[in-house]
Amino acid sequence: MPFKRYVEIGRVAQINYGKEYGRLVVIVDVIDQNRALVDAPDMVRSQVNFKRLSLTDIKIDIKRVPKKKDLIQAMDAADVKNRWEKSSWGRKLIVQKRRASLNDFDRFKIMLAKIKVGFILHLYSHTFSFGITLLISNGFYV
Repeated sequence: MPFKRYVEIGRVAQINYGKEYGRLVVIVDVIDQNRALVDAPDMVRSQVNFKRLSLTDIKIDIKRVPKKKDLIQAMDAADVKNRWEKSSWGRKLIVQKRRASLNDFDRFKIMLAKIKVGFILHLYSHTFSFGITLLISNGFYV
């Protein structure tokens, strides 16, 4: 499987370190081999080290160093926010944020629900295997 996530103008990335942690940004220019100029609709254009960026599969079609309104239009046209939320990476982060916001009682309720589901699955698997055992012992082949 070839590598697909190249550092290029229009590539959507997630900041993985610092005060902007978790924010989706778009690479609008490559400064040198270590830094890129990034921008997002709700932040000031700034330079970020490549080590602080996690590249996503999403790429939008923009010119080099576009105006803010052109960037916002391109992001809306490419439907970046919905594509990110539908990706497995984005869904995983949403679940992590939701779990981090739980209080102790909510975690307790989830624990009880997991125990109940596990018990039901345990009963189902044993009755299923017991039923197959009865069929085989009576001469039926599954």
